[in-house]
Amino acid sequence: MTRRKNDARDTARTKKTRRTRLLLSILLIVLAAVIVQSDWLGRFIYPISYVQEIKQGANEYKLDPLLVAAIIRVESNYKPDARSKKGALGIMQIMPETVKWIIKQEDFGDISLVDVGEKAHAGIALGSWYIKELLRQFDGDLTKVLAAYNAGPGKVRQWVGEGVWDGSEQQIRNIPYGETRHYVQRVLYYYKKYQKLYETL
Repeated sequence: MTRRKNDARDTARTKKTRRTRLLLSILLIVLAAVIVQSDWLGRFIYPISYVQEIKQGANEYKLDPLLVAAIIRVESNYKPDARSKKGALGIMQIMPETVKWIIKQEDFGDISLVDVGEKAHAGIALGSWYIKELLRQFDGDLTKVLAAYNAGPGKVRQWVGEGVWDGSEQQIRNIPYGETRHYVQRVLYYYKKYQKLYETL
């Protein structure tokens, strides 16, 4: 008799434990779905730093600040003093020769090559101007602009001129440089993510 009572209690406990586990599992799945869909989590995973500097640079040259942020994310992950193996400087990873050329084209006050390599506002100001200039050179074609930002405008003109790449987003796989191909894909990925999460800065 006692054994039957114990067995009945064990069965009741087992059923209760199963029900509790099932309810907890359902609750966790619902909670996970809510978190995945929430902008809060997305903004935590895809943060944007130096918002004021990005807004200022983008507004100055009539750019989408989210585009500038996406380029920065891929170039330096928001590190103002980043240095590449090839010598690119600062938060927007601009080559020293390009920095010198940009400074000759536009009056940036007392911003120097050293500033671009160390200070976020300086790198973003010059990088934003350069994006605007590339948009002018490539008639607003963002895919070509991104390829040119990475490989140089001369290379992009060469690839398009020789028919190696047609300059379209659909044909990114035909970009001859693997680094540039990957770069363009990543910037477009982050740009679309930022547009979805932030809408605007």
